[in-house]
Amino acid sequence: MIRVLLADDQRVVRDGLAMVLGLLDGIEVAGSAADGEQAVAMARRLRPDVVLMDLRMPRVNGIEATRQLAGEVHVIALTTYDDDQSVVEALRAGARGYLTKDAGADEIKAAIEAVMAGGAAIDPAVQRHVVDAIASGPPEPPTELPDGLTQREVEVLGLMADGMSNSEIAEHLVISMATVKSHVNHLLAKIGARDRAQAVAYAFRARLANRGARPGAWRAPS
Repeated sequence: MIRVLLADDQRVVRDGLAMVLGLLDGIEVAGSAADGEQAVAMARRLRPDVVLMDLRMPRVNGIEATRQLAGEVHVIALTTYDDDQSVVEALRAGARGYLTKDAGADEIKAAIEAVMAGGAAIDPAVQRHVVDAIASGPPEPPTELPDGLTQREVEVLGLMADGMSNSEIAEHLVISMATVKSHVNHLLAKIGARDRAQAVAYAFRARLANRGARPGAWRAPS
């Protein structure tokens, strides 16, 4: 019997998945979580074999929850999002599968069995995103970052300069609000800025305010 934990912030989705999975032979629903923080805690307490993880959830999102559970349990992302960033971020965080919520019961069961057998399960509808990411290769690391900033702090700073709030940055980078606040506090200390306004001014002076730039696309100015 394969024990599965469900993680989704919508109760109707959790209940629907529980009903569908309950009808499948060899699968038992171990429990359900309403957000990423609860999913991590329940996974560590209940020790399921697989977690079906939504990506957009409050408190701790699915990407961060997957990252925290990497190596402890098999995670399959089950989400409405099939864009490049969501797919690649989920797989990089440690997800062994990626399905969209229009997947049928047979597809979900096949994905669960595949990851339990040590394989991976990627919805055909999103496989092209994985291929595109591999074909384009990882971005070249910048030769130098100013004032000891990390690449992620540069990304956060650039999005601040684009006028994004912390919640919008968290959504854009698929990270938790707590992580965004930590990055903001660190980068403010590193560049000697008292507030966001000074940080934005710094971003423009240092040529880090690249509106619309994709994460990781910044290069040291020539």
